[in-house]
Amino acid sequence: MKHRTIRGRLATTILAAAVCAGNAFAQPGNSGKQKDDTGAGDIYVHGKNPKDGGAPTAGSTGTLSSLINHGGPVMSSPKSYLIWYGNWNQSNGSDTPSGQALVRTFLGGIGGTPYFMINSTYGGVTGGASLSPLEYTDTGSAKRLSDSNIKTIVTNAVNSGLLGAPDPTGVYFVLTSSDVAKSGFCTQYCGWHTYATIAGTTIKYSFVGNANRCLNSCAAQTISPNGNAGVDGMISVVAHELEEAATDPQLNAWYDSTGAENADKCAWTFGSAQTLLPSGAYYSMTVGGKNFLVQRNLQADTNKCYVGLNGQQ
Repeated sequence: MKHRTIRGRLATTILAAAVCAGNAFAQPGNSGKQKDDTGAGDIYVHGKNPKDGGAPTAGSTGTLSSLINHGGPVMSSPKSYLIWYGNWNQSNGSDTPSGQALVRTFLGGIGGTPYFMINSTYGGVTGGASLSPLEYTDTGSAKRLSDSNIKTIVTNAVNSGLLGAPDPTGVYFVLTSSDVAKSGFCTQYCGWHTYATIAGTTIKYSFVGNANRCLNSCAAQTISPNGNAGVDGMISVVAHELEEAATDPQLNAWYDSTGAENADKCAWTFGSAQTLLPSGAYYSMTVGGKNFLVQRNLQADTNKCYVGLNGQQ
């Protein structure tokens, strides 16, 4: 194992061989509970963008069917851990340190915002969220990954000790660069979340790929607020997965009769509070001085999709 320091953060480079398993069972465009691509476990996938071109979809202001509390645990105040996989030092304008900084800005500032406070309407979730200052980098030799490879990447990161002690309150995000292929990504879904026992701890983790690989499938717009359509699109999916991990971390808490979780109910809708920038990009919220277009979330006590608690639909 080769250790190095990146901007004061410990990182690890692991050359891990990976074998591509079969395609995931998720259907294109659909969100919800699916078997992973090994058939051995469950994941909650976030389907592709069903709309190609034009302004981002505002979405309905009506009342939707409610979620059901299945009695499983929720996460009161989840902490995000970033696991960067692939080459995030490219000259393509997307897989760059500045792109990584956008993810940090969003996740580091999202806790307590009206947007994330929507989750507080689900019993036991405070709406708080934070970002760990510890990160893990795996430059990886594999350019095509399976679901089981994602679990291995998370396991390596947790066992390295570079992210601190295994955190049962954490959500570990595997964020892949756009030159890395992932079975199901772009063709069937844009990200997913699940959990596993790792190092004796119930670890919640998520996969999200850089949408620059397939902007028409995994981003709502090809011109973005921060001039990085791939990472801006990725952040919207990260937000979706974080919301769902908070309210259904072990896939046995909040979801409806069809298997849809809170963010699934509002997937790929952005409300009417979109602001158009001179660049042609839209945004719906500002975090840490940066503008983002982020998918809405379902508020439990109204069964409506919002961009902020009791706020704009």
